Amino acid sequence: MLTKSTHDIAASFSRRGVLAATAGLMLGLASISGAKAADDTIKVGVLHSLSGTMAISETTLKDTILFLIDEQNKKGGVLGKKLEAVVVDPASNWPLFAEKARELITKDKVSVVFGCWTSVSRKSVLPVFKELNNILFYPVQYEGEESERNVFYTGAAPNQQAIPAVDYLMKDEKVKRWVLAGTDYVYPRTTNKILEAYLKSKGVAQEDIMINYTPFGHSDWQTIVADIKKFGSAGKKTAVVSTINGDANVPFYKELGNQGIKAKDIPVVAFSVGEEELAGIDTKPLLGHLAAWNYFQSIKSPENEKFIKAWQAYTKNPKRVTNDPMEAHVIGFDMWVKAVEKVKSTDPDKVIDALPGIEAKNLTGGTSKMLPNHHITKPVFIGEIKANGQFDVVWKTPGLVAGDAWSKELDGSKDLIGDWVGKKCGNFNTKTNKCLGSGS
Repeated sequence: MLTKSTHDIAASFSRRGVLAATAGLMLGLASISGAKAADDTIKVGVLHSLSGTMAISETTLKDTILFLIDEQNKKGGVLGKKLEAVVVDPASNWPLFAEKARELITKDKVSVVFGCWTSVSRKSVLPVFKELNNILFYPVQYEGEESERNVFYTGAAPNQQAIPAVDYLMKDEKVKRWVLAGTDYVYPRTTNKILEAYLKSKGVAQEDIMINYTPFGHSDWQTIVADIKKFGSAGKKTAVVSTINGDANVPFYKELGNQGIKAKDIPVVAFSVGEEELAGIDTKPLLGHLAAWNYFQSIKSPENEKFIKAWQAYTKNPKRVTNDPMEAHVIGFDMWVKAVEKVKSTDPDKVIDALPGIEAKNLTGGTSKMLPNHHITKPVFIGEIKANGQFDVVWKTPGLVAGDAWSKELDGSKDLIGDWVGKKCGNFNTKTNKCLGSGS
């Protein structure tokens, strides 16, 4: 029987030890290298629906953030690090938004998230951003009644879109009867509650207001449009204020055309129909109808022309359109970069505190500012739909309008302000001088 000498056994153990030590060292170096690689980039979360009923509107916003990241990386990134996009698809599924937001923050370790379209998706993710203390930039017009510490609202509040649109119809179009038509969820319902109170404060009678809600993706508009036509036949100038969202807009306008409702008879002013929704569809039924936004692609300014050219070059598509929520992401992204560079950190608390007061150029020739209530200043435009899917601006505010977090039209809100600088509160009651707790 063969036996090993003590020397051979010792040598064998020694070799194993060296191999183990070497393996351990390699793993350690790999771990350090991996950590270093992760440290070399700043991760940016992109939380937009790429499938489902809202994909018609949200896919472009995902592309916008990828474009902005690409442009920023060409300038050297942020704090000497490259930005890295982490894209997820919440698939127009509201609970899935919360799940994907948690994944972005805990698993992917993103420093900020740009995302959501519908208010129900934003409401779904709010608890996650508060619990995990991360930052959401929300780029779409919404119903207000909210000012959260972890959210920055770069889309329009009601006083920056809905109220000016009604004022325009009332004064310039002499509208006396009102159809408030919306998709059945929080944004249309709250916006219409505000508009109903506003119209009544202007002397409009209850019988001159018709309110209607339909589910997401609604396609059979025959009866509803017939009701609108009948409502508009009472001898008073009638208009539709539309908070219909997503792909339901296509059959809605088509049915208006089918039933011979022209813009000169019953104009529709929409808050969720822009250049992206009009691209590739038959615009004949929409001619002369209106949309209220804070940006239109057709607006002439050096900033806008430069942006459109760069966007179309990036997408390799000379016909690719731009729209209002895209501009909101442009402004929000610029503000986030400036805040990070100001505090030399992506730490959420430092960035949140730095953002109020930060200014960024908008694409229509002005400069927007982040306010203490986490909303921004924006101009307001009313555009008329043209055959090429673009808009002719028929009305605009003289200057920029500061976004109100809380509506002056509602009894429970008129005394509230959001102030994360002086009061450190999203819903501070100016009458009682008390903070009511959560910002929404």
